[in-house]
Amino acid sequence: MNRLLTLGLLVTITGLAGCSTADYYWQAVNGHWELMRAARPVAEWVTEPQTPEALRERLKLTQSIRAFATDELQLPDNPSYRRYADLKRPAVVWNVVAAPVDSLKPKTWCFPVAGCVSYRGYFNEADARAEARTLESEGLETSVYGVPAYSTLGWMNWAGGDPLVSTFIHYPEGELARLLFHELAHQVVYAPDDTMFNESFATAVERLGGARWLSSQASPAARESYAAFDARRRAFRALTLATRTELEAVYQQKKDHPSVNGSLFAMKKDVMQRFRERYAILRATWGGDPASYRGYDAWVARANNASFAAQAAYDELVPGFVALFEREGGATPEGWRRFYDAVKLLAASPKEERRRLLKEPSLVTHPDPP
Repeated sequence: MNRLLTLGLLVTITGLAGCSTADYYWQAVNGHWELMRAARPVAEWVTEPQTPEALRERLKLTQSIRAFATDELQLPDNPSYRRYADLKRPAVVWNVVAAPVDSLKPKTWCFPVAGCVSYRGYFNEADARAEARTLESEGLETSVYGVPAYSTLGWMNWAGGDPLVSTFIHYPEGELARLLFHELAHQVVYAPDDTMFNESFATAVERLGGARWLSSQASPAARESYAAFDARRRAFRALTLATRTELEAVYQQKKDHPSVNGSLFAMKKDVMQRFRERYAILRATWGGDPASYRGYDAWVARANNASFAAQAAYDELVPGFVALFEREGGATPEGWRRFYDAVKLLAASPKEERRRLLKEPSLVTHPDPP
């Protein structure tokens, strides 16, 4: 299914002083530095005879995408994504998200500098699942998912920057471009205590920038392949949004009428059953290789409040950001710079105010400075 990215390691690194256990401290530090040590300059990988040709070509492609990000999208020109690390595992980190059984509002963890975020990242999958079991024992629903990339918000550029990683290097061209644009966007704007704002902004940049890359740089074959991939993702995203809306209506009934508590779970069960039935109908229309959408199958099978809450962080405010982008001049270098400046103003405003503005696009263009 659609990938879920994270600000991950800045949270774990800057949050160490606030961690509840020494184990979490050490897994964060050791995991990050193992990644940094494994990374070497792309130029070295490209020129080494033992580098597989497929990897060599992908690494060259990333540097074209990296240059496009700076020149066309006005994203930061720094050391990030100019080195590569082969981790020999399917994810960089595993995120844990938790939510109550009667709410789509995720549990948050708070750290110095990074503020509060709605996930906790682990370099070891077993540690992530152990954390999930602890949270489940407290009555929460949980979701554990692998993360292919993360951003340190530019804090590690002095040490070589965030590297390209084997977990995503062979993504389809359009997805590879979008991923890099997403992670670089996190280095432009970051609002503490607001995962939804940060991830929706980066998602808007990845979608807008990815469309620009595909239309102007990619081959017809790459565009065709990506169009089929993205059509499935858009249809699935629409389905999950409709289901989130239904679940929120159920949970609102409990708030408005506490006496419905006894029937709450029956109503929730009905919503989830309809979700899976509608997914089965949607899936039957996709055709192609079933292996290409096994990720969707797994997500649907495990879907709960936590997984819906995690996805909402990446989607909820995207329309507002896209409207702001269009009103600031669209796809020109100057338009991108004005867009980033406007987002920085929003990030500096109170959390509820910025969300209100993004959900009322007519008010987004020139928010008043704080």
